[in-house]
Amino acid sequence: MHDQATRTKNDGTAQKGRDINVDLIAVVAAVADREPCVLTVGLRNALPSGPFELSHRSLQSGLRDWVEQQTSHPLGYIEQLYTFADRDRTGAEREQRNISISYLALTRQEAMAVSRKSHWKSWYDYFPWEDHRSGTPEALNVLRPRLIAWAKGASDAAARRERRQRAAIAFAFDDRPWNEDLTLQRYELLYEAALVEEAGDRPKTTLPAALSGKAMVADHRRILATGIARLRSKIKYRPVVFELMPPTFTLLQLQRTVEALAGRLINKPNFRRLVEQQELVEETGATSLDTGGRPAKLYRFRHAVLDERAVVGTKLPLTRS
Repeated sequence: MHDQATRTKNDGTAQKGRDINVDLIAVVAAVADREPCVLTVGLRNALPSGPFELSHRSLQSGLRDWVEQQTSHPLGYIEQLYTFADRDRTGAEREQRNISISYLALTRQEAMAVSRKSHWKSWYDYFPWEDHRSGTPEALNVLRPRLIAWAKGASDAAARRERRQRAAIAFAFDDRPWNEDLTLQRYELLYEAALVEEAGDRPKTTLPAALSGKAMVADHRRILATGIARLRSKIKYRPVVFELMPPTFTLLQLQRTVEALAGRLINKPNFRRLVEQQELVEETGATSLDTGGRPAKLYRFRHAVLDERAVVGTKLPLTRS
């Protein structure tokens, strides 16, 4: 890790080392009014980030420092996502190698800080094909034919079959089911097919952002896709969704939050039965009058479940509607 660091040559003189840049990047997620949101900075749709410096006590402390400086938002729950070091994905100079260490952070709606330097934006602005709560997104009806045409443009029959199979699995055609966990694979396919703006100096898409999604700086949309995929997968076997919930909530609010994250609807009776079987929540004895109908019971997360299920995990699967 030698970004801007001074190295000593054999003759005792010093030179600047610019061969490796290490960036810390945060995907900070929240759910507000049934919409999954990500925290961005500046005017160019960037995730909060900054270089790892020798003064930082650890990678996580460095990340927390940068996020708070750039957004005024202190981080709570945080876990490492992935380390990216692709030479051709960030636009760095050839003599440099950019290493991006990404993290997923979760926060609650009431803790969403407001800053002139940062913004909360729906992650479906960047991935419009991922939200199926109101049916098949318009973006999919446009992207699927483009991907089929891309597959047909491969150099030989085997490559054409391989491309079409990958696209069919990721984008759910040729009788394939939709898998919400394949967020990253879908973005990577669109990148490979040059259907997103970040595809570099290859032919760029002419699709509007409402269909191809808003572009982000460097490789930040790829990192956001990684965070979404991780969270969608993790809510099925760990109670991380409660890191996004207020201290008390109705079961309908819990269901709507899971639906917002997954981008698809859930069968209400099955969902409630699964929550009760897993003993994830407990009644508070209070009710909510904000439902627009009969008062609804208020629940809270049963923290004892973390100790009880530390080994086997807590399952909260997405039941199809």
